[in-house]
Amino acid sequence: MVARVMYFVVTIALLLGLAVVAATGGQLMASGNGAGIGIGICAEALVGIALWFVWKTYRFGRDSQRLSRMLEAEGGLPVDELKHTAGGRIDRDSADAVFAKRKAETESAPEDWRSWFRLAVAYADARDTPRARKAMERAIKLQRERHEHAAAH
Repeated sequence: MVARVMYFVVTIALLLGLAVVAATGGQLMASGNGAGIGIGICAEALVGIALWFVWKTYRFGRDSQRLSRMLEAEGGLPVDELKHTAGGRIDRDSADAVFAKRKAETESAPEDWRSWFRLAVAYADARDTPRARKAMERAIKLQRERHEHAAAH
């Protein structure tokens, strides 16, 4: 819950900053000065890119949470099988063993969004964030396609 609140606080601060940049960019473009117009256009482009990034991040989080709730309702959330060190960190060998199990599960059912979701969790536990994100994106895509296919029939 704290992470969600912090996400929204940071997002609101970012959006306020983007509003200032957009307003300044508009003023620069209205100045009539060639350099000001160029800088204003760049500022507006950066605002557009930042807004796209915020939307993409929000949508990813929303969709990940939706899949988590669906899996929880089915009783299919991955059980925490990881061992921890005395300092509370995840034991690397334990994470590798769970990862190998999740990878095998995904290889045996490559079209099942649930296995991709659990693989994403294993990647996250192994601190491989880029692969965790890609696996979660695959899970989201597969579930969305399955839902759309079911709705069409």
